[in-house]
Amino acid sequence: MNKIIHCKVKLKCDTKYAFEMFTKNELISTWLCKYADIEPVINGKYELFWDDNKEINSTIGCKITAIEPSRLLCFEWKGSLEFSEFMNYSDPLTHVCVLFSQENNDSCEVNLIHSGWKEGENWETARKWFENCWNNLFNVLQEKIEKKG
Repeated sequence: MNKIIHCKVKLKCDTKYAFEMFTKNELISTWLCKYADIEPVINGKYELFWDDNKEINSTIGCKITAIEPSRLLCFEWKGSLEFSEFMNYSDPLTHVCVLFSQENNDSCEVNLIHSGWKEGENWETARKWFENCWNNLFNVLQEKIEKKG
């Protein structure tokens, strides 16, 4: 069975700003990574870097697979250092889709679906780790946006 991760968060901003938090290098690096190289077009780069060792601790080589500004962003995803041996050489890589929906004038909901998990104990450990990680990061994103407003 191909398990998925589904996380959601309500943000006190419009979908345009929420989308930019995932697609603008200077914004995503305030809550998700240290550096980013994102080209917000289909097949554009979606490369995030967690430290100065950009070749290892990153999503280097990942591409955007679908994009509709302020509504949808999908991209390939690689594992962190402890899971890189099996996640980063999997074909296909795991895949993340982020959906943005406006709730009212001053808030939106962001849903993230992370799929492509394979079978096996290592994969299940990685899936659980990323489920926790995405939930924690959504809390960070929510706090970041609330402090902005």
